[in-house]
Amino acid sequence: MIPTVFTAPAFVVAMAPPAGGDTPAWMSFVPFAMILAIFYFVILMPMRKRQKKVAEFQGALKVGDKVITTAGIYGQITKVNDNSVQIQIAEKVRIEVAKASIGGFQGQEPVVPETGSGL
Repeated sequence: MIPTVFTAPAFVVAMAPPAGGDTPAWMSFVPFAMILAIFYFVILMPMRKRQKKVAEFQGALKVGDKVITTAGIYGQITKVNDNSVQIQIAEKVRIEVAKASIGGFQGQEPVVPETGSGL
């Protein structure tokens, strides 16, 4: 009986350093830094601008403004508190809603973006 001998496969790949020398370690972080920069300028920067615009809008609400809520209720502001506003929606009918639920002024483009936008 002849013993079987293990033979290596015919395609052996040797790991060799790249031609041209070693690359500095910081070069491996350049693509990662570029991705972070793109993420910041495409997503985070516009989001911060939008949040700032909404905060300015909500801070500038005053009595007499005709507004629409994010739920679609039209009314006129009759009282402003720190976190809420009172809206008159009909004669002798007033409701109190959070400032965050005010979507914009009547007849204008909404300031507060819709939550169901899919983003």
